[in-house]
Amino acid sequence: MSQHYKNHSRLVLGYHGITLPLLLALIGGSIANLVTTSRDNLYSASLIVLIAVILSLIYIYARAFALRAQDRAIRAEESLRHFLITGKPIDARLRLGQIIALRFASEEELVALTKKAIDEKLSNRDIKKNIRNWRADYHRV
Repeated sequence: MSQHYKNHSRLVLGYHGITLPLLLALIGGSIANLVTTSRDNLYSASLIVLIAVILSLIYIYARAFALRAQDRAIRAEESLRHFLITGKPIDARLRLGQIIALRFASEEELVALTKKAIDEKLSNRDIKKNIRNWRADYHRV
């Protein structure tokens, strides 16, 4: 399938569709259990809430850390690609989000779109919408 602006974002069934709802159910259930528990079970009910919070933090940070590492790799790749095309380093005025959006631009339109992104302070979304020849990225986390 050809990638383009409308289908480039990716949802992973196991992560977004199964784990997230189960985690939300665990949090809700553990809090309900804590609120309705007897005094004798307060310690174990509190531990279940603590486990739910810890799992939630792992869920959030595992994604955040993977994306941060990938964003750094994309910045390096796009900086090198820009240098190979133009012989100049990528403009320091570009925000990381803009650079990440520019990775979808073809070599033919990268330079012009980079200049337009800087001059018009385009958002990530606007950059992607301005791309005519989409360069697919099927490896995004």
